[in-house]
Amino acid sequence: MIFAGLIAHIKDHLAKRAEFRRLVAEINTLSNSDLVDLRADRSEMIRYAHQQIYGKVA
Repeated sequence: MIFAGLIAHIKDHLAKRAEFRRLVAEINTLSNSDLVDLRADRSEMIRYAHQQIYGKVA
């Protein structure tokens, strides 16, 4: 039981990490002019993505 729980935790962590990395890569493809058009800040977007994936502020 403990081993199965550990495996489930690791799988969950790896899935969250993959999703976060995908989002960061997508955010990093935005040009500065794209960010100006969106009135967005890259670091704020990454922090928000982290909060959405992990449920806490980085």
